[in-house]
Amino acid sequence: MELILREDVPNLGTTGDIVKVRPGFARNYLLPRGMAVVADPKNRGELEHQKRVAAEKRERDQRKATVLADKLSAQRISITARAGDEGKLFGSVTNIDIERELAERGFSIDRRRIRLEEPIKSIGEYEVPIHVMSGIIAKVPVVIEPEGGLPPAESSAATADGGADTEDAEPSAPAE
Repeated sequence: MELILREDVPNLGTTGDIVKVRPGFARNYLLPRGMAVVADPKNRGELEHQKRVAAEKRERDQRKATVLADKLSAQRISITARAGDEGKLFGSVTNIDIERELAERGFSIDRRRIRLEEPIKSIGEYEVPIHVMSGIIAKVPVVIEPEGGLPPAESSAATADGGADTEDAEPSAPAE
């Protein structure tokens, strides 16, 4: 007996597949549960129509996702966070923080689509992948900056480049 599956059935097929099954399995399991319909000419025509509509919708969604990915990639997100002397953050920047920053710019992106391998824990520039749609990934540059400008270690090193540090130098031989 040939049936058209209305939903995915393990070890049998996926939605829209035309499968051949034994009459008892169809009559007692698939048809009563609404998991399949008989593959007569009317239902086959309807299936072809639904496949065409789904393909058009998929193309439309893919075009929209590509445009969104291009817009996201053009963004440069800057997040300020409290940081220690060596550029380590007190806490971390997660996908939730990036989602908030994108929401402020008018993008509605689910935080689960922002794929950080691990939270960002130091200042710097990072490329964050955002899965817009299956197969379409936007790489968004995210800059993590410390609150109040450069951290103290970097700012003191930037101003004291001209001279030698005499106070930190240890004597070469101990005085006796």
